[in-house]
Amino acid sequence: MPCRPRSGGIEIRVRATPRGGRDAVEGIEALADGSRVLKVRVRVAPEDGAANEAVRRLLAKALGVPASAVTLATGATARLKTFFIEGDAAALAARFAALTGQDS
Repeated sequence: MPCRPRSGGIEIRVRATPRGGRDAVEGIEALADGSRVLKVRVRVAPEDGAANEAVRRLLAKALGVPASAVTLATGATARLKTFFIEGDAAALAARFAALTGQDS
């Protein structure tokens, strides 16, 4: 699953599409290797970290946490990224499940 509990929060694996025409969380996507990621789109171009910042803010808004609670853990220059969301892991996992309509 794209959402994993960690000490002090959760990690979410994301496939980001910059210049996607809109800012949106589009749901869970299965990759060719069988792993699953959260698919998101942002309007901005991937220049100077702008797309990463847009994804960070989109995740914060979607999960109802402050943007300061969301950090990019891996994948700064890749489409596949891992974000860490700081907070109560069980509550965040429940919000993620509600957001995606799936079990976390």
